[in-house]
Amino acid sequence: MPVLIRPAIASDLPPLTDLYNHYIRETPITFDLEPYSVDRRRQTWFKHYHRHGPHRLLVADIAGQPVGYASSSTFGSKAAFATSVETSIYLNPSVQHQGIGTQLYTALFAALVCEPVHRAYALITLPNPHSIALHEKLGFQAVGVCREVGRKFDRYWDVAWYERALS
Repeated sequence: MPVLIRPAIASDLPPLTDLYNHYIRETPITFDLEPYSVDRRRQTWFKHYHRHGPHRLLVADIAGQPVGYASSSTFGSKAAFATSVETSIYLNPSVQHQGIGTQLYTALFAALVCEPVHRAYALITLPNPHSIALHEKLGFQAVGVCREVGRKFDRYWDVAWYERALS
């Protein structure tokens, strides 16, 4: 089936919340520990994104159903970080390894070309060879590892920092 990459809309929020909650419950990929309600996700996450500007949320849509998303978010809380974004990507496990992640990130970076964004950063919980391969394929380079920076599922996890020039 063809994949449509498009800006997220309000009706995407329930399936996107379900997708993210899967990663909260089942994986160390996100360091959130408690699943979100749709209302809480709307207030703490969804309203952060816009159709224009450096903070974008794009959805991969197959037959009218969101199956993944890529986002560019605020990186750091200080004003001098405004030209940097943190990127994230989440896919429904049933559509992984089909090139959808590449399509999402390619569209996201194309949308950011005209924005005042200098660098993109990705934080990848280790081990995660598929995410590392995707990020490196799209021009990210490893810049460091924070050792045992998060605790989830009764163990500590390392996080790799990856960086990509955008301007």
